[in-house]
Amino acid sequence: MIRAVHEPDPSRPVRRPEALLVMGNETMEWQFGKVELSRLRAAASIGTPLQTDELASVQVRDRLAEVEVLITSWGCPPLDEDVLAAAPRLRAVLHAAGSVKGHVGDAVFNRGLLVTTAAGVNAEPVAQYTVAAVLWSYKKVPFLAQHARRFREDWSYRDRHGELSGHGRTVVIVGFSRIGRRVVDLLGRLELGGTILVVDPYADPAEVIAAGAEPAVLADALARADVLSLHAPALPETRHMIGEAELALLRPGATLVNTARGALVDTPALERACASGLLNAILDVTEPEPLPAGSPLYDLPNVMLTPHVAGSIGSETRRMTDAVLTELERYAAGLLPVSPITRENMAVQA
Repeated sequence: MIRAVHEPDPSRPVRRPEALLVMGNETMEWQFGKVELSRLRAAASIGTPLQTDELASVQVRDRLAEVEVLITSWGCPPLDEDVLAAAPRLRAVLHAAGSVKGHVGDAVFNRGLLVTTAAGVNAEPVAQYTVAAVLWSYKKVPFLAQHARRFREDWSYRDRHGELSGHGRTVVIVGFSRIGRRVVDLLGRLELGGTILVVDPYADPAEVIAAGAEPAVLADALARADVLSLHAPALPETRHMIGEAELALLRPGATLVNTARGALVDTPALERACASGLLNAILDVTEPEPLPAGSPLYDLPNVMLTPHVAGSIGSETRRMTDAVLTELERYAAGLLPVSPITRENMAVQA
């Protein structure tokens, strides 16, 4: 009988690969409680130390020599050639967070190691934050709230913010990424009667249309945008993709929402545009991060800043732990990974 590669083989003996958690101490506390540790021990063989935030000590190097699987997260050191040389039995790096770029590079792929990520799970809270920001931007909620502190009993400030309606508006999504796709999906479910434009030269137009959006080019989309939401990865070619010229194309009163990477936006250009009063901004990420104390973005009433909180934090990270433990269980059972990362697709991801 021929069995599909994704199906378990009942004749295959159950095995528990040797695993080591490599992440910061605080991250370990966030992501692994009693339930998660119990599931980990059921799926893998665990030695001492169970977890480390460094890969250079004698004790950790002794563990590396036996390890088949690294479960990584925030705070994992780079897995360079020196580290990999100390881990001859290593076969998989399963990441319990989003981007693997901080610790995975050519050395890992040159070894032919399996790499996975829980970025798909992390997309959910970011998408939820983004949709909330879009809805707030329609009603100008963060900016009205700031004026409320100043004007107190005088509600005339409400009329200074233009139309306060969410019906029939145009949202431009730059980047049809995991998060961008989820934002399109969530906005479409709200049935606001508006238009969603997707700008992504690598996206399949048919997939964009099937998701309920319209493919668009950046310049045309910007001129139509009531809200511009960024979801592109930080790459050399995307650095400052939103600069002086692009901001000038936006309609007066439009809102820029950035939950992706601060480097996508030219910060001085953004400061000038927001200071003019023609552009509003809701920013969870900036360049640099945090902004210097003298940045005018802190004080402008049409700017809302949050300290990089859109992604998984605290108990939210347990969903990412669940995803990485699923990857571990599938690996141990000889099944295909859910969310593999290759050298090629890592190049175009955040």
